[in-house]
Amino acid sequence: MIITYSPFRCPLGRLVQRRSRSSLIPQVDHPRARSELRSSGCARPGRHPSRCQQRCSVPRAPRRAPGVPTSGTNPCGLLDTFRALTSAGKDLQDGFLKALAMREEDNRSGKVSSVIFIRDRNSHGQEISGYIDYAHRLKTEDFEIYFSGKRKLLPRPTDMSFYNWDNQVAVCNSSPNYQVIADNPGGLLFKYKRDRKILNVDPKAQPGDNSTRIPIQTELYTQAVIFDHISRRKT
Repeated sequence: MIITYSPFRCPLGRLVQRRSRSSLIPQVDHPRARSELRSSGCARPGRHPSRCQQRCSVPRAPRRAPGVPTSGTNPCGLLDTFRALTSAGKDLQDGFLKALAMREEDNRSGKVSSVIFIRDRNSHGQEISGYIDYAHRLKTEDFEIYFSGKRKLLPRPTDMSFYNWDNQVAVCNSSPNYQVIADNPGGLLFKYKRDRKILNVDPKAQPGDNSTRIPIQTELYTQAVIFDHISRRKT
């Protein structure tokens, strides 16, 4: 076995000889140097500097306790790989906004898929209602304006279901998460595309497997109901 020496030297430690088949690897054997490397974000002291630099340059998500909202940066000052929750830090008073904030993280991660039913009046005074794919709307628009109270979340003709009670206009659209079944004699149904489970939004019927129907007490809307579906299919 041949002893060789590496041409470089670790800036926070001294070079220690090691028998190896290839080249010598710099080792950090000083306690202060090891603590400095750990505090600087280097998770692998003593490795090849180029490899260590490549690994430490990748942003890492911080470990957090359950129920704590994801922040924008981690303790090392690196950008977080997860998007910050738009409901974090908001002083929410209405029950509807609180319900949305409780479900925001799970809908972003895909653990839960929520369908929001809203019945209220639009800016023209017309009564409208519809079903909203919450996870899809979170991906396609900024909910900062809703959680801050600048605008009310209302159904649109592009949502899964939209109905204008004044001019009798009804629109149905499938979303990336749900397939709309509008020709069912018993009423409107939504099929979750991941596990193919049926969500029944009829208030007189059961919502379906792994689904719950929760009426929301709110002063912002005439009526608000949230359907939560938990997918059991492994991804």
